[in-house]
Amino acid sequence: MKHLDCFHCAEPVLTGTQFTTFINNEEQVMCCPGCQAVSAAIIDAGLTNYYKYRTEPGSKQNALVPEELSSFSAFDLPEVQQDFVHQSSNISSVSLSIDGITCAACAWLIEHKLKHVNGIVKIQVNTTTERALVSWQENTIQLSKILNHISAIGYQAAPYQVDEQEIKSKNNSRQFLLKLGLAGFATMQVMMFALALYAGYFTDLEVQYRDYFRWVSLIFAAPVVFYSAQPFYFSAIRSIFSGRLNMDVSVSIAILGAYIASCIATINENGEVYFESVSMFTFFLLLGRYFEQNARQKASVSSSNLHKLIPLTAHRVTENVTKEIPAKSLKIGDVILVKPGEVVSADGVITQGMSSINEAMLTGEQLPVSKGDRCEVYAGTINIEQPIHVQVTAVGQDQLVAEIIRLQESASNNKPKVALYVDSISNYFTWTILFVAVLTYVVWKIYWPEDAFWVTLSVLVATCPCALALATPTAVTCATGIFTRIGVIVRKPGVFEKLPKIQHVVFDKTGTLTCGELEINSAELFSAMNKQEALAIAAALEMSSLHPIARAFDSYRDHQISAHSTQSHIGLGLSGSVLGTHYKIGSAKFVNLTDSDDHAIYLHDTKHLIAKFILSDSIRSDAAKTVKTLLAQGNRVSIASGDTSTHVDEVADKIGITEVNKGLSPGDKLALIQQYQSQSNVAMFGDGINDAPVLAGANLSIAMGSGAAVTKSSADLILLGDQLSRFTDAVKVAKLTEKIIKQNLCWALGYNLFIIPLAVTGHVLPYVAALGMSASSLIVVGNSLRLLKVRL
Repeated sequence: MKHLDCFHCAEPVLTGTQFTTFINNEEQVMCCPGCQAVSAAIIDAGLTNYYKYRTEPGSKQNALVPEELSSFSAFDLPEVQQDFVHQSSNISSVSLSIDGITCAACAWLIEHKLKHVNGIVKIQVNTTTERALVSWQENTIQLSKILNHISAIGYQAAPYQVDEQEIKSKNNSRQFLLKLGLAGFATMQVMMFALALYAGYFTDLEVQYRDYFRWVSLIFAAPVVFYSAQPFYFSAIRSIFSGRLNMDVSVSIAILGAYIASCIATINENGEVYFESVSMFTFFLLLGRYFEQNARQKASVSSSNLHKLIPLTAHRVTENVTKEIPAKSLKIGDVILVKPGEVVSADGVITQGMSSINEAMLTGEQLPVSKGDRCEVYAGTINIEQPIHVQVTAVGQDQLVAEIIRLQESASNNKPKVALYVDSISNYFTWTILFVAVLTYVVWKIYWPEDAFWVTLSVLVATCPCALALATPTAVTCATGIFTRIGVIVRKPGVFEKLPKIQHVVFDKTGTLTCGELEINSAELFSAMNKQEALAIAAALEMSSLHPIARAFDSYRDHQISAHSTQSHIGLGLSGSVLGTHYKIGSAKFVNLTDSDDHAIYLHDTKHLIAKFILSDSIRSDAAKTVKTLLAQGNRVSIASGDTSTHVDEVADKIGITEVNKGLSPGDKLALIQQYQSQSNVAMFGDGINDAPVLAGANLSIAMGSGAAVTKSSADLILLGDQLSRFTDAVKVAKLTEKIIKQNLCWALGYNLFIIPLAVTGHVLPYVAALGMSASSLIVVGNSLRLLKVRL
């Protein structure tokens, strides 16, 4: 059977030719009614050229957009608009963040769709930041209608509020641009007079004209030296005060030295001037830094855009009355109504209803997850099917999305060992360059005194190790952005070095290879206690645990029964008092039984066995595929589980793992990992509290996002969502990052080794040196940005 891909989003078509759209006189197959609706809207608007010029497929549309999904009426409320809409005369403006922009054709499509809408004055789409600036006439069209028009062609837009960090970044960018513009303007002026001076060598330029041109050049170069070049001076001064010289020291010496020497020559009317060289290489240096700054902003913009995912309004429910309020007014304990198609306004637990939740913004996984009573939902995720009531458990900076942003920023600032090594040698490198420059000046002064100064200047500028300093930070920033996109959170430094070196992957079973959503299949009773009472006592004891097994008893809770003096016995079970009787619940070993044939939990009082609960847990959908990929990559794969039942073997058989270790205590797991580490680098997956020690002992630790907080705090990586395959994706990105870092370092070191002999021997003019150094830095940044194009 011929394989079909959706013409709109390029996803596999599993529905045959059920959904089609007539495009360019051909019937094209769509994968779902959502893509069909969007493609039809594009064609009906006469924007067929989108499909002609696009370079990337469009975003997959999850389903037919329900009526509620198209409702953006909350954004028309004046109290909501005051936070993000700017008004001037009768024109309103807003910055929108837009999901689904994949290439320049998307920007073209959105602009052409909206600019013909009556009432819209102006629209500009920025594909890099995935944002659009829209101006409209308030008395002609409402903001909700504009959002509906964007939604109709397959993009989800929401007002974007610039945070303080971004405002600061933009201000810095504006000031930097002013310095760059001034340097460029002055350089052009100085170069004109420099040409006249150079021409004077051949046409016997009169001295008074020569001096006039020099004085004018001195004046034009002054703002470049004393204003535009300030970033280099401040950086150099900071490094000197910290006792470690950086690359800006040599640059600052070159700029100031050349300018002061030229001023002396101008005042004394004797000697050479280098105003054009000073202006030009300051301009090129600033240009390189400007592109570097833009590249970093581009790499980190995805984290800023996460803020946009939090809706601005919420439907708060009080005494069966629903009222729409600004989301920032929500408090912990409030109950909110989330209608189908709406975005969840705050972290919370479902108290009423059952629905599917799209958590792609957290996990990168587009398939919705079914959630019901007491299940956690997070701000920014989308409710798909049914209305649900959510009790708010976290707001503001305590929400998961805020935590992700903080972790991403932290990860971006983490440096691999190679970067720390480069930082440490840059100090010695700068000292070496200064020594070489002094030696060059002395030698040239002895033999060719007229060229000594500009040759020394070239040495200082050409050997600036900017590219060396940029080689790793830019690559790591880009890789961190991809990790966030696919739902992998980096918690500790060194991950990008550890991932490519992993040779042995060890999985815990429950909550890792399995979904960790255990259910009670049956209960066998051994006393006069009835099933309901036994389950209620078990549920009361399990209330104090975060282990996945505890959740299986949630629905059997009797709120009139509670446990006291509960104690967790790691790897075994729980003990505590209920209604005056001491109970133990846990493994067969914990209650002194030899029965270990089933996936069972036992309830035992001080004397008798009360009940035996048989649990079941489904295997993660991509566990077998992940194991197969790891084995194909040459990794060794094992299971290390505390479970003693045959369920461990059943799981191993189904997903293709032959090396099984079961019935292990946390200490046994740690010993096993240490044994493996004597032969290879080991990555350990875990999710429970009892996995924390072994995660801390592994070369690389990975916690599932649904796992216990202490487990996540011990892990190097956190996988959000249910997709184990994100780990193999992360390994792929890390290997590519390592490769790019090596390329960058090779280029940077090669460039410096190549240019030093040429500069020292007088074959590089100062402005050519500045041009070469800036180009070298841009090559490194451009090479790192290739990471952002990785498709997983």
